[in-house]
Amino acid sequence: MLQPDSAATREQVADTMIGLTRLSHSHRVIVAGSDSLQLSLCLRQRGFVHVTTTAACRNPRRQHAVGLITGQGSHLAIEAGLTRISQFLTASAAIAVLIDSRESGSSLKVRSRLQQMGFRIEAGVRCQQGLVLSAYRQSFVEMENVA
Repeated sequence: MLQPDSAATREQVADTMIGLTRLSHSHRVIVAGSDSLQLSLCLRQRGFVHVTTTAACRNPRRQHAVGLITGQGSHLAIEAGLTRISQFLTASAAIAVLIDSRESGSSLKVRSRLQQMGFRIEAGVRCQQGLVLSAYRQSFVEMENVA
């Protein structure tokens, strides 16, 4: 059995997130979470050059087309990551969130938070580390104008 932090497991999570967000090499990507550095390095090794983390990006300019949140943590840590990363995402961004399968009820809370932030859940895929949810921000500019 693979250890939760093994390279193969990390690769599986990266593959799942890339597929769900339809990530291409031209997209600007921002990564958050406790394993953000490892995921960003994994993406760079695969040829994605426009990758940064929330820790390394100082000014939130809504310029990233894809956001990825990874790492083991409670739903509160994931929600904090969502709040932080949303400042960097474009009006039509895609996002993928890794939810630890051992956290009971976390997926419902994260789904609810994503919907509150203007994202529509597209898919959820189980992998060794948990559940990866993908969502797309739609009509977010219109929502901002109404608010």
